[in-house]
Amino acid sequence: MAGASLRRAVMADAGIIAAYNIAMAEGTEGKALDPATVGAGVEALLADPAKGFYLVAEMGGRVVGQAMITYEWSDWRNGSFWWVQSVYVHPDVRRQGIFTGIFREIEREARELSGVVGLRLYVDAENLRAQETYRHLGMDESNYLIFEREF
Repeated sequence: MAGASLRRAVMADAGIIAAYNIAMAEGTEGKALDPATVGAGVEALLADPAKGFYLVAEMGGRVVGQAMITYEWSDWRNGSFWWVQSVYVHPDVRRQGIFTGIFREIEREARELSGVVGLRLYVDAENLRAQETYRHLGMDESNYLIFEREF
């Protein structure tokens, strides 16, 4: 992650985070997201730390990567899982360790908090490159399937 620094996102980052979320959905799942909805969603999280946070990577004052953390309470474990979501690294700096740096910082922060019991993420079944990256970072494929019903 040479030349990059990490920090928590602030409201001034909302526009670039939303743009990266839209690019990620299009590039990995072929989904076209509504910019107004995504922008409002990013701003809502940034305005309410109880929802989670974004960690961003910067190079030369430019945000080049991101990941969002949201929380899931586990009554089985009496603690929270951190869900890693909205992962994106700008194409110009991919394969340079940006996401590895982001992930390692998330893991470090999570391990320092006594109430965090693990990290989780979901990945599109066809995104084999991302799956390999997550395995390389020490994550294991879960035996759980995700079901959803969107409204």
